[in-house]
Amino acid sequence: MKTTAKELRLHTKRVLEAVERGEEVTITHRGKPRAKIVPIRSTAKRKRQAANKVPLFGIWKDHPATKDVSAYVNKLRSGRR
Repeated sequence: MKTTAKELRLHTKRVLEAVERGEEVTITHRGKPRAKIVPIRSTAKRKRQAANKVPLFGIWKDHPATKDVSAYVNKLRSGRR
């Protein structure tokens, strides 16, 4: 989706709804692309996937509790919920 800076100012809710649906919105000013608004969940998902691929090192490398890193982290966080 493309929108102008003025339309963004006047119709922010409509633009944010488009982003929530997963669309990328390009903001133009005087006909030239100036910025892009992208959904945040896609970025968070990529970071999560990248974090799961990082091997452990140091004292945690051979620790039996960290064989499944995701399960271990979820167990640690479960007390905070």
